[in-house]
Amino acid sequence: MNVHDSERMAGLLEQAGYVRAGKDAETADVVVFNTCAVRENADNRLYGNLGQLAPKKAARPGMQIAVGGCLAQKDRDTITRRAPWVDVVFGTHNVGKLPVLLERARVQREAQVEIAESLEAFPSTLPTRRESPYAAWVSVSVGCNNTCTFCIVPALRGKEKDRRPGDVLAEVETLVAEGVLEITLLGQNVNAYGSDMGDRQAFSKLLRACGRIEGLERVRFTSPHPRDFTDDVIEAMAETENVMPQLHMPLQSGSSRVLKAMRRSYRQERYLGIIEKVRAAMPDAAISTDIIVGFPGETEEDFQETLHVVREARFAQAFTFQYSKRPGTPAAEMEGQVPKEVVQERYERLVALQEEISWSENKRQVGRTVEVLVAEGEGRKDDATRRLSGRAPDNRLVHFARPAEPVRPGDMVTVEISYAAPHHLLAEAPPSAVRRTRAGDAWELRNAAPAEPKGVLLGLPTVGAPAPAPAAQPSGGGCSVC
Repeated sequence: MNVHDSERMAGLLEQAGYVRAGKDAETADVVVFNTCAVRENADNRLYGNLGQLAPKKAARPGMQIAVGGCLAQKDRDTITRRAPWVDVVFGTHNVGKLPVLLERARVQREAQVEIAESLEAFPSTLPTRRESPYAAWVSVSVGCNNTCTFCIVPALRGKEKDRRPGDVLAEVETLVAEGVLEITLLGQNVNAYGSDMGDRQAFSKLLRACGRIEGLERVRFTSPHPRDFTDDVIEAMAETENVMPQLHMPLQSGSSRVLKAMRRSYRQERYLGIIEKVRAAMPDAAISTDIIVGFPGETEEDFQETLHVVREARFAQAFTFQYSKRPGTPAAEMEGQVPKEVVQERYERLVALQEEISWSENKRQVGRTVEVLVAEGEGRKDDATRRLSGRAPDNRLVHFARPAEPVRPGDMVTVEISYAAPHHLLAEAPPSAVRRTRAGDAWELRNAAPAEPKGVLLGLPTVGAPAPAPAAQPSGGGCSVC
């Protein structure tokens, strides 16, 4: 969701006349940080990078630094106190004000801190500079109505607000017309979609409606909540051809006692029951999850319950986290904070178990024939290994031998899996078929366009001494932006 927010910031700035700087902070007139507040290391990274930018800004009169996102919503005046060289601080609800705030800071020559307490405009109505011509994010809602004791997001993003189904589908249809083959529906609690409209089956209806859009080949969604994961959603997934056999279902803990302390409104039996129903409807579905280790009060017995669920669910992948105390959340004040060394030891055991299961589940894919959507930037070693990479329908990463004919990101290839590792699959023989697509055409058209300065960076910029790059020359007095 933060990546998609960054795409919107890029779109806003480009519409306002900014052009892309090189992929560093050396030549940029504007550097924008889009922040997250879920974990403590986000704070550390932000202030560390701001510190490194201070001398660069001092040496370049007119350079501007903006900080937005959840950390900005949370820290507000703290950012300008700790880093007084920051020019703009804006929150999660007023992303659309970024160009105005930059201009105001430039004219008034003082920091602009503007944090809206409620959503001013649904973010998807803002201009977007999408990073991929073949896959796109589509927000169906913002905010969250849950009150998990470890999570600060609802306090920063606000209560859930749903988009009208017609607006969502209109955006999807527009994207497909532009060449997009795959969309991912986004929401803080995506399958609670409809609660704002009084329709408990709105999400399953939305999935089925996406299935009727001609040219849309793949539909995914993230992240659902077990509380709202109803049978009609499972049926829609199984019966809608372009909804992919993949599910990311956060567990957080396998202990019902800890789940209660987390204020998660399900228990171990309910969670495993959902997994059983999904597997019955879609036997080949790849299921992934999120797990927190070391929540306050977690005992060894509680942790063993988590390991039990991991063994039973046999996740294809798990995003595992050591509990991070976030000021402002109820969990931060709870008794029984687990010592760091205990959390680390449990974390290592969990990772080792999940690694073993991921590898075992991936080995079951060997010999299967799958159609892979060729992706850009998925395989870091592709140039060295002379391979290409992409995603199977179940979202597993597949590296495959380059075919003799040209293949573009966005095209589809049919390959046979010959080898499995814990985090990827390998097809060592060339593809048996290559299907050129409109998405590949869109990628080719974008990359065949006259060279232009590269766009706004998503995430944190590299701060250091990169190789020299030619400075962008914006027309009409515009600024380059990183």
